[in-house]
Amino acid sequence: MSDTVLSTPAFTGIPPRIALVGNPNCGKTALFNALTGARQKVANYPGVTVERKIGEFLSPAGTRVQLVDLPGTYSLRARSPDEEVTRDVVLGRFQHEAPPDVMVCVADAANLRLHLRLVLELKKLGRPIILALNMMDVAEARGCRVDAAALSAALGVPVVPTVAIKRTGVAGLLDQIDRSMIAMAAALAPSPGTTSCGWSEPSALDLRAYHQEVETILAAALRDAGRPSLATRRIDAALLHPAIGLPFLFLVLFLMFQAVFAWASVPMDMIDKGLGWIQAGAGAALPDGLLKSLLTDGIIAGVGSVVIFLPQILVLFFFILMLESTGYMARAAFLLDRLMGGVGLHGRAFIPLLSSFACAVPGIMAARTIENRADRLATIMIAPLMTCSARLPVYTLIIAAFVPDRTVAGGMIGLQGLVMFTLYAAGILSALAAAFVLKRTIFKGAREPLLMELPSYRLPSPRDILLGLLERARIFLARAGTVIFAIMILLWFLGSFPAAPDGATGPAIDYSFAGMLGHALAPLLAPIGFTWQIAIALVPGMAAREVAVAALGTVYALSETGDALSGSLAGVLAADWSLPTALSLLAWFVFAPQCVSTLSVVKRETNSWVWMLVMIVYMTALAYGAAFVTFHLSSALLGG
Repeated sequence: MSDTVLSTPAFTGIPPRIALVGNPNCGKTALFNALTGARQKVANYPGVTVERKIGEFLSPAGTRVQLVDLPGTYSLRARSPDEEVTRDVVLGRFQHEAPPDVMVCVADAANLRLHLRLVLELKKLGRPIILALNMMDVAEARGCRVDAAALSAALGVPVVPTVAIKRTGVAGLLDQIDRSMIAMAAALAPSPGTTSCGWSEPSALDLRAYHQEVETILAAALRDAGRPSLATRRIDAALLHPAIGLPFLFLVLFLMFQAVFAWASVPMDMIDKGLGWIQAGAGAALPDGLLKSLLTDGIIAGVGSVVIFLPQILVLFFFILMLESTGYMARAAFLLDRLMGGVGLHGRAFIPLLSSFACAVPGIMAARTIENRADRLATIMIAPLMTCSARLPVYTLIIAAFVPDRTVAGGMIGLQGLVMFTLYAAGILSALAAAFVLKRTIFKGAREPLLMELPSYRLPSPRDILLGLLERARIFLARAGTVIFAIMILLWFLGSFPAAPDGATGPAIDYSFAGMLGHALAPLLAPIGFTWQIAIALVPGMAAREVAVAALGTVYALSETGDALSGSLAGVLAADWSLPTALSLLAWFVFAPQCVSTLSVVKRETNSWVWMLVMIVYMTALAYGAAFVTFHLSSALLGG
């Protein structure tokens, strides 16, 4: 099968562009993964920070097709920023970006009543549409029978049953995509640059008319509505029970943080040994000089100090992907709605906050699903307090250095995992406390009720989980190989020049630009117990949180303790720092001012410099205050 581009007047030699549109929880992402596999990338929409996935696939006719996965929406009558993006993409409102040539509207076959209104709205645009009846296997298992031919006749669009989680479940959709593109070409369809300028937002009268039309279509095409999933009802009876639901959710989160240490220990040891072998080999092969120092003390010691934490980050993402794919994420938002309502937050804020465990950037972007602007701003302002994966290397390093690797509670709980859970809990509680203050001062307003669909439970697709983990690993390693790599080279240069003068008694780094900066900042940070080495690490740490670990690796490699670093950076810190200093640094990173990328996203999402500056000021004040209290309290308790 050749990799060709459909050459017709309709497509003018460029790859046809197809958009996946549909309600949340309809299986769009699974369908996207089934069509594109690993041939996908994550990017942002032009001018906004909503994440989108773009991929490519070959149709049965050998045509190379571009596929875009749009944010889920219930209607083109957009009420949240991510819904606005979907609307603007299908209408062709983004500058320099044509509307899609074909729209594949994905619908849950077992819940057509909720999904067909969007299909009717999309039909009004006058562009080619294919309706993909997804999760047909689930619908049939519930006794739901849909006459696809009758539904196609009633709607006036092609209807194709799909099962996105099965390898053969999208064959019919691929064939229909080819037929639709050929039909467009034969009919000299409108060029991709055509926009739907005549579109107007549906009025309340229009929406009532859509509902009536949906009922008429269902009467003609739905042979049996089936029954709700018995398994889902039984599971929800337990997991949403007032006495069981919240304890179970907290248990899941607790096990997640325990697994971050327990599951990742073996691969981390393997990576550590591999890096040690590479560092020793490079040191033995190269003569003493700047090149050897750059490679061993700068690149390997710096970048390697971050790469070693990849297994822990993948374990964290594995749990998050599992929660999303099984349908439990929506239940978690439901369970926490009352708790979050106590501090004035909307239940939907849970999903952005949980996403912030991975990274504050997508967490802040996920706040676009919150319709109320005050609630959305409050969520954005507290999202960075959740412990992102970039903090994980810092936490892990300090815990490994100062917390014994032993178990408590009769051997059932790892002490290191318990400390990690405590740090995450501190981030959560501080975020809720900040929300409580913000919602009663700056973002006053009545709290809106939580309205959301609870999807049926489903078994996660191993392929989708694997693709998600591979994508996150790629992003992490790309960051280590670009941002962190460049910063480590710069830090090595600043830590190596100018060279120590003749007769110098201190380590060479003391006389370098980095040493000068560290010693200049030391008086400011001395009240919270930070050393000058920590001061150096905090500066590049503003680019990315995990850079602080890499910076410590490079700084200590260039210092007198460089020989010890080849064994373990944690061992070097345990010998060089006091326990109050370590605890103070942990407290700092619970509240630490965020990385540059997070701050830039806050600026773009709020369309204001003010909120970004407010975030910098209040988080810096919290971090310094928490570190100050922690250092002096622990010093007093430990006798100095």
